[in-house]
Amino acid sequence: MESSHESSELYDESARERIVAELPKRVDAPERTPFERDRARLVHAAASRRLAGKTQVVGPQTDDFVRNRLTHSLEVAQVARDLSRALGSQPDIAETAALAHDLGHPPFGHNGERALAELSEACGGFEGNAQTLRLLTRLEAKTFDASGRSVGLNLTRATLDACTKYPWGRDHAEAPEGVNADGSPRVVSKFGVYDDDLPVFDWMRLGVRGTRQCLEAQVMDLSDDVAYSVHDVEDGIVAERVDLTTIEPAAIWATVRDWYVPSASDDELDEVLAGLRTQKSWPTSPYDGSRRSMAALKNLTSDLIGRFCGAVQHATFEADPGPFVRYEADLVVPRTTTLEIAVLKGIAAFYVMQAEDRVAVMSRQRELLAELVEALADRGPDVFQRSFADDWRAAADDSARLRVVIDQVASLTDQSAVEWHARLLGRPLGG
Repeated sequence: MESSHESSELYDESARERIVAELPKRVDAPERTPFERDRARLVHAAASRRLAGKTQVVGPQTDDFVRNRLTHSLEVAQVARDLSRALGSQPDIAETAALAHDLGHPPFGHNGERALAELSEACGGFEGNAQTLRLLTRLEAKTFDASGRSVGLNLTRATLDACTKYPWGRDHAEAPEGVNADGSPRVVSKFGVYDDDLPVFDWMRLGVRGTRQCLEAQVMDLSDDVAYSVHDVEDGIVAERVDLTTIEPAAIWATVRDWYVPSASDDELDEVLAGLRTQKSWPTSPYDGSRRSMAALKNLTSDLIGRFCGAVQHATFEADPGPFVRYEADLVVPRTTTLEIAVLKGIAAFYVMQAEDRVAVMSRQRELLAELVEALADRGPDVFQRSFADDWRAAADDSARLRVVIDQVASLTDQSAVEWHARLLGRPLGG
């Protein structure tokens, strides 16, 4: 099996370049590739730790079993690393991109993203992926350039590019449609860079034409889809909202079409579900919480991930001889695999994410963030964390100051957003 060091040799000097050149480490330090160093920087970043307190589908305080943004990112990273290694590309790049892919999410997940997008129109909008690039290249400071400006974690060009799911600015974003992974309506246009981060974006995309994702970003993107399609169903089963032995396809297919694959017919989806049911680990009896039932559920999730990634690997190898590095090739996802993933998403969406008990909570979350942004904008830097207070004082105009407010709020966890709201407004939400 190809090692991480061997696959690193497929990446040229441009791929290894950092925004600020770094001197070699001392001779007695462990030998690591540039991409292993990138991964280590991401793992140790404060923004990574904060993911443990941010909503995935339901809030992280809801239950000690429920997934949060950090556990989801770890699961995506494992899928991405294994698929990347199977393809012969650099697994540390794909894993780092997967670990970073949700860093820019604000409190309350996509629901919070929606709120901040509406509140930040005057400074260019908000989008979780654009915020990820901002964190990696500015806010999560490790290195400074000659002018004294933070360049964030100073990751390599190849790793930063792999972290960029939507390699275009807001002006080139398509109109939003469908829903997000947590079931909230997609009202935020998807883009990967704010206007004032374009210089580093242009550096990162040096030599790349158009809006094509590099192969490693494609691996990250697919791994995200695979992980949450499987694990959201798993969470729904354990929460006793999903029973795979009694699902009603006719009721689910409308959700699959409305949310994920508009072109899919009932007959096509029926055939796909029948194929999934041939998986030996597909349950034949309801989940009952016993250890045997837990083991069976874990085997199902493992088998499904292997099924999806195996099909993609086979199709990709059939389509191109490689090497499967950056812009030398593309990932190929068979139509059947796309539909299988969509069917699992539809099951979770129908039985879990459309539940009425979530709607009122999500409305209150958006109200909380709106009041918090207003309070911070009114009070100014004295109530900010030091790094954001410095940004506020250096801001040239109201638009730049609003961006600092948004950066500060986006950095908070779900619980710290609630606590900041209570401290700054001195009253309960809605009071």
